[in-house]
Amino acid sequence: MLFILLCIQVVVQVPVVSEETLAPPQNIHVDKWLLTWTPATEERDVTYTVQYSSFDNRVWKDVPACVQTSFNSCNVAFTKTESEYGCVMLRVQAERRGLTSRPVKACSRYGDSCTPEVRLTARPGSLTVYLSENHSMFVEHGDNAQHRVYYGKEGESLQMYEDGTSSVTIHKLEEGKHYCTKVQYIIFNQPYGLESCTQCEVIPESRHAPKQTEVIVAVVGVVVILAFLISAIAYILIFHHRRIKLWLQPPCQIPDHFLFEPFPEHHIRSSPSSSSDGHWDIISSIE
Repeated sequence: MLFILLCIQVVVQVPVVSEETLAPPQNIHVDKWLLTWTPATEERDVTYTVQYSSFDNRVWKDVPACVQTSFNSCNVAFTKTESEYGCVMLRVQAERRGLTSRPVKACSRYGDSCTPEVRLTARPGSLTVYLSENHSMFVEHGDNAQHRVYYGKEGESLQMYEDGTSSVTIHKLEEGKHYCTKVQYIIFNQPYGLESCTQCEVIPESRHAPKQTEVIVAVVGVVVILAFLISAIAYILIFHHRRIKLWLQPPCQIPDHFLFEPFPEHHIRSSPSSSSDGHWDIISSIE
């Protein structure tokens, strides 16, 4: 009975152990053949292994001096002789108690013979990635050497934008948002050397063009005001048109000669009565 209980406990614990993961190292970059990284955990029993891959051979190999090392840096000058042009890709993975993290590729902060030099300029709605065409890669390989540009919002995974030989402008970006880019050399459509480290810029908002929400609010306000004015005018014309007519009539004034001159005499003409009922006077004129 005890043996059965132990077997059940082992079966229950196995999935828990298999689902455990190890956080990978962060901020992996190269500066003058010195590779450095930041541990993702504070545990002391974590070691790191550095690997490289050349353009000639796409197999990832361990850097002999940096296998299961407890340090957070590694001199990778050894790899310069492992490629035809001295350019390799590098990555680092963490290890602890039989667990291995996912490998993370290294990048180069500064442009060199193996990494593009990148400058960014942000404008309202767009981001321009300036790239140099005067480079040894293009001298050696001509049009077969290109830049592969990646971009995306800050905090999200970067996606490939396009391959090109010159500077690239990315359009239709949200204003006020942070966008990031990285660039890598491509030779014969294959990645070559280290990527440039990710750079981010905020897309500025347009100063002259009002925001869409402000335009909508302004239009709605104008429509409401016009509707109110039209309703008020229609109400006044329908229910107070007589009063409006009285307001528009000119004032009635009696001429001065009617007030100060005597009223003229009437010229009256008498006519004999043609009827036995009586007689009447006819006013011929009033001057």
